[in-house]
Amino acid sequence: MRTFGQKVAYCRKDKKISQAELGKLAAIIGDIIGKYERDEMKPSIDTAKKLADALEVSLDYLVGDGDLKVLDKKTLQRLEDIDKLPDIDRQNILYTLDNLIKAAKLKAI
Repeated sequence: MRTFGQKVAYCRKDKKISQAELGKLAAIIGDIIGKYERDEMKPSIDTAKKLADALEVSLDYLVGDGDLKVLDKKTLQRLEDIDKLPDIDRQNILYTLDNLIKAAKLKAI
């Protein structure tokens, strides 16, 4: 299980940005980013939210216990939109999505 700092570092490197760049995006001093990544300091909830927004991940991912793959905000918004649809529409979309995933997996073999 990754720590908060490891998750921040992973997401930052995945976006190919420096600690200083992340600091600017989140309106946080860049030197502090390194301390968070090394788990030397823990941010306030407001600062953690700023980091999550800057990294385009959910706050839950950064502070949660799980190591599930990062869901970007666009993916989360899509899931929320699907959840708000009437049952029949939601079922049809998920059925189609399941079949597309299955086809992609078979293609990869």
